[in-house]
Amino acid sequence: MPDITHAREPRLFALDQLLSRRSVGPLQEPAPAGADLDLILDAGLRAPDHGRLRPWRFVVIRGGARLAFGEKLGEAAAVRDPANAAALAERYRAWVRRTPMLIAVGAVVKPGNIPEIEQLLAAGAAAMNMLNALHMLGYGGMWVTGPNAYDPAVNRLLGFEAPSRLVGFLTAGTPAAATTAPVPARPERAAHVAEWTQD
Repeated sequence: MPDITHAREPRLFALDQLLSRRSVGPLQEPAPAGADLDLILDAGLRAPDHGRLRPWRFVVIRGGARLAFGEKLGEAAAVRDPANAAALAERYRAWVRRTPMLIAVGAVVKPGNIPEIEQLLAAGAAAMNMLNALHMLGYGGMWVTGPNAYDPAVNRLLGFEAPSRLVGFLTAGTPAAATTAPVPARPERAAHVAEWTQD
């Protein structure tokens, strides 16, 4: 019988990495770039999708474009909520300033036999793959939704015209020293898992 201990070790190491993933903030430079960024995006492209529609689309926002994007978020917030325009604009500008990189994740929804929800789920699966890749490469990240992700104006700005749409933004960067606290305990498995049995 072949010795499979050595063959299993890398897989178990990968699972240990996966099980230690968590949302991370605050982040600092450097953000992923070059080969690391390519690997993260490629991980997103390995997400499952029904019908091979490949609906996922990723928009990388970094460098000076990041600050310009923050201004656009402020403008969109002013239209959504004129009474709180100044405070919201500053809030979104500050968020973008302190985030080394954003990756907007969306789905190009195609009419046909594949339900829209499945195309959106495919984009969500791509986002999760990228978060896992960020973590496994030593970076940190978080999946952020909220009013900007659902705002048609922000969606259009990033190239998502209805019925296509964003599923959220991934923040990406290097975990700040303050984020090296122990990984929170995982939820109790029994609270989330059931086994169906035939009566």
